[in-house]
Amino acid sequence: MHRRRRRTALLLSAAIAAAPLLTACGSDAHPGAAAVVGDQRITVAQLENRVKEVRTAQRAAVKGDAQYAQAIARTGTLTRDTLHGMVLDQVLHRAAEDAGVTVSRREVQQMRAGLEQQAGGAQGLEAAWLQQYGIPPQRLDENLRLQLEAQKLATQLGTNTSQPAFWNALSKASKALGVDLNPRYGAWDAQKVARVDAKTPWVREITTAQTQQTT
Repeated sequence: MHRRRRRTALLLSAAIAAAPLLTACGSDAHPGAAAVVGDQRITVAQLENRVKEVRTAQRAAVKGDAQYAQAIARTGTLTRDTLHGMVLDQVLHRAAEDAGVTVSRREVQQMRAGLEQQAGGAQGLEAAWLQQYGIPPQRLDENLRLQLEAQKLATQLGTNTSQPAFWNALSKASKALGVDLNPRYGAWDAQKVARVDAKTPWVREITTAQTQQTT
């Protein structure tokens, strides 16, 4: 997938590359936090609750353990992807605020109504958002609001969400906020507006040592 198109899709799916599961228990500077975005903490508990929401919705949407196992396999990096999305949401909201962009509840309702019509009803839309983007039903309106913010921000900038001008605005907001990820989840690249794998040689050393012990 083209990099720019992929980054645009992240507004919905946060479909990022897998990162190794690190052994660090947390960020020394922010104990108990999965990430700090500006003056807002995303706690590990909040992240785990978001992941649980998705898993619960997936469990309810499929029949039998085999289908649920397939759903789990398709979303094997869910925790890191979810954190990426939670951070990106705040960055996008800051960029929209800086540009004077607002979204009303009525606009969200109108967007949802249009999407429900396309999807064959509310349940069809909820199922599609869960399967394609990992958004549970209770987070759908929240996500649609963010989609509208992104669209209106791009329009305000005279561009669209696939173009550099849009991502430059998000990068500026990301730098202004200051994003600090717990190293177990990687690191945040403000220029790319994306979570990236942390460069931690000690992880490779520990992994190698554990492999040697088991062989």
